[in-house]
Amino acid sequence: MPISQLCPNIHSVPQIGACTDNNQTRSKAVSGRPKVSPQLNRWSRARAVRYGRKLDRSSLRTQTPEPNHPPPTLSLPVDPDDAVSLDGAAVKSIYIVSDGTGWTAEHCVNAALGQFDYCLVDHGCPVSTHLFSAIDDAEKLLEIIKQAAKEGALLVYTLADTSLASSAKQACKLWGVPSTDVLGPITEAISSHLGVSPSGLPRGASGLPLSDDYFRRIEAVEFTIKQDDGASPHNLAKADIVLTGVSRTGKTPLSIYLAQKGYKVANVPIVMGVEMPRTLFQVDPKKVFGLIINPVVLHNIRKARAKTLGLSSDAMSNYAEMDHVRQELEFAGRLFAQNPVWPVIDVTAKAVEETAAVVLRLYHDRKHKCMMPGISKRY
Repeated sequence: MPISQLCPNIHSVPQIGACTDNNQTRSKAVSGRPKVSPQLNRWSRARAVRYGRKLDRSSLRTQTPEPNHPPPTLSLPVDPDDAVSLDGAAVKSIYIVSDGTGWTAEHCVNAALGQFDYCLVDHGCPVSTHLFSAIDDAEKLLEIIKQAAKEGALLVYTLADTSLASSAKQACKLWGVPSTDVLGPITEAISSHLGVSPSGLPRGASGLPLSDDYFRRIEAVEFTIKQDDGASPHNLAKADIVLTGVSRTGKTPLSIYLAQKGYKVANVPIVMGVEMPRTLFQVDPKKVFGLIINPVVLHNIRKARAKTLGLSSDAMSNYAEMDHVRQELEFAGRLFAQNPVWPVIDVTAKAVEETAAVVLRLYHDRKHKCMMPGISKRY
């Protein structure tokens, strides 16, 4: 439907409320807390200005990073000049619009903003993002675009409905709003490649039957939970992926993360003096992955874990002492050397997502028999 019919008088479109920048000053770090790393402090500051929060320059070096803390919901400013932030600079707003949850567009925007942390922190160019999800009505969409025009915002949208996407494109052109269609180009490319038209319905829309992928992920999560920490070793053959490593190498969180993507994962702990289950050596070795970690890092992790659990000094000597940590890692190294087909992944400096990406790359390379570097090396 043409924009003129949906909105004959563009000046009469009411304003819409949404999240805006939070200009409250972050509090200084409490004295006595351990010193945080400069990199974490930098990321925390970048996240703060990304949300539009004003930073206290006098306390930047002593701030303690805060967890993800979204700004409070306020009404949008009528005049773009009202949006001020760091050192009096105007906040650059990004509107994220979706007819679904908006997670796809939000993740894309956050990933892209990560490339500008140097600017967000050091050069005072703060950004405030606003998510509008479940926008399935053209009038609501036009109200948002109208407000984006008033605020001088960038519009990033993922609209599966082609008519809504077309309306967004026309309205942005009419009102001079810079915009990016995240979903449209790739949907058109896939449609052309498959020779099939898209459904035009947002993912997870009501009325759609639950897909096989949904049930596969539910089944994978249930299987993975039952196989955690070496439970039911007789079921290892049913797993898509088997993880093994010493305690505190992140086997459980990695297993759950992979399970949510639909992979049945079992993890088997390596404990010095405890015999490994025979089934670990009977399953297809191409599905087994070893996890390794720097001994100093593992020592610190185990010490913190032991204190949290309230373990006695005697118990700590068998778990968190440096000599025991080194011996256990050497024991694991010998086990991996005896099974050179198992890829060994160093998780020391990797987040769960990064380790999962390596595991899945190797898993699919093997499954599809792709060329790859020597699998006995550490990743």
